Amino acid sequence: MTIQSICLFCGSNSGVRPAYQQAARELGQVLAERNIALVYGGGNIGLMGVAADAALAAGGRVIGVIPGFLQVKELAHQGLSELHVTATMHERKALMEDLSGGFIALPGGFGTYDELFEMLTWGQLSVHSKPIGLLNVDGFFDPLLAMINHGVAEGFVAPGNLGLFVVADTMDALLAAMNAHRAQPVNKWLSHDQI
Repeated sequence: MTIQSICLFCGSNSGVRPAYQQAARELGQVLAERNIALVYGGGNIGLMGVAADAALAAGGRVIGVIPGFLQVKELAHQGLSELHVTATMHERKALMEDLSGGFIALPGGFGTYDELFEMLTWGQLSVHSKPIGLLNVDGFFDPLLAMINHGVAEGFVAPGNLGLFVVADTMDALLAAMNAHRAQPVNKWLSHDQI
């Protein structure tokens, strides 16, 4: 499969390591170079703004989705290809999912985790079958991956659900893994063991 658009989940802050901003910049540039639209939360601050600016500077298409009440708080980016304003956070996430052929998470905080886990949960429930990738910049996601594996060991996460996402340290490796992702058929009904 060839992904036409990727939704980015990442911090509205820049983090303490320069590697985080560099990864966001590289992501924006690579997506633009490959003619993959960037869908994201619509802000012009933090890693979100870095990725959006890099994609725009490289001639890419950037689509922002932001709820009205965050337009001022997250300083909605005014130079995007498209900016969609939603009424609620729920509508924001639903529209971002609808506009995207896959998802990538960069370092971030609670909002990033919320968006990432919502898409993982939707994938688990066959609401979508799109690839999900974690760009593990400087091992940022190592503790999260350890927690997920702990959930498997303790019987709360089905081992097969580890296949819902891929992890890589570089954009090239991550996009290759996401493009090789084998979508599972959407199941109308799931047994208890599959949830």
